[in-house]
Amino acid sequence: MKITNSIYVLGLAGVALLGACTASGDHPGYEYAPQMYNSVAYEPLNQIVNEEEGSWLSTREDGKGEFFNSNVNNPNRMNMREPVANTVPRTKDGVLPYRLKAFELEEAANIPNPIELTDQVIGEGKVLYTQYCATCHGAGGEGDGKAGEVVGGVANLKGGAYINLPEGHIFHVIMKGKGRMGAHGSQIPQDRIWKIVHYVKQEIQKQ
Repeated sequence: MKITNSIYVLGLAGVALLGACTASGDHPGYEYAPQMYNSVAYEPLNQIVNEEEGSWLSTREDGKGEFFNSNVNNPNRMNMREPVANTVPRTKDGVLPYRLKAFELEEAANIPNPIELTDQVIGEGKVLYTQYCATCHGAGGEGDGKAGEVVGGVANLKGGAYINLPEGHIFHVIMKGKGRMGAHGSQIPQDRIWKIVHYVKQEIQKQ
């Protein structure tokens, strides 16, 4: 009997507690763990070090201002670590960042495709081509994609001027852009671009 009464009392207390959290009139109500819904926006480089900045609207559980976003555990008060001095980033395969500028097409033409040509690579290249290229260049590379029809002037990859282009040239144009072709280096990793190049040379231009 005592256990039943205790459960009943706890249930009523729970209902009362939840009811007290609801909004009414000028009272906006309460949130449980508000930062789970309104997380603090952390910037990787731009740091606000004033702990009271935005305190007038803050709901943070640590009592600091809403806009305070510095990492007190980082010696530079940043939310990212600086790279080790005198180092450059590499991919998991050891590939260095692409350094050539957009106008350095002649140098790019001499770069060989580092991805080994296999049936699997061709298949992956086809998928990537469909995702990133077919919209403008068309499924068959003839410049007749839906977006290409609107933009106009899209390259026909089967045209005579494009058949003999070196793989490095095609890679560079995808990376850096040329004419109406926008740069895709920030959207597509290098190894995937090389797979697209393989597909274009081995399938599109041999159909």
